[in-house]
Amino acid sequence: MALKITNECISCGACEPECPNEAISVGDQTFTIDPAKCTECEGFHDQPQCVPVCPVECIVKA
Repeated sequence: MALKITNECISCGACEPECPNEAISVGDQTFTIDPAKCTECEGFHDQPQCVPVCPVECIVKA
């Protein structure tokens, strides 16, 4: 599975440093998650690390 960032993203950048796979990057208008790199933090953490730091709750399952 992979996560995705919806259009509600405010480009705050809180999620990017939390990703152990470097799957999150700046897109045209908002941050994006590369589904080929996103593992929902399996192998690193018990839960995705980007979700709880997002202030607008725009990171969802793809």
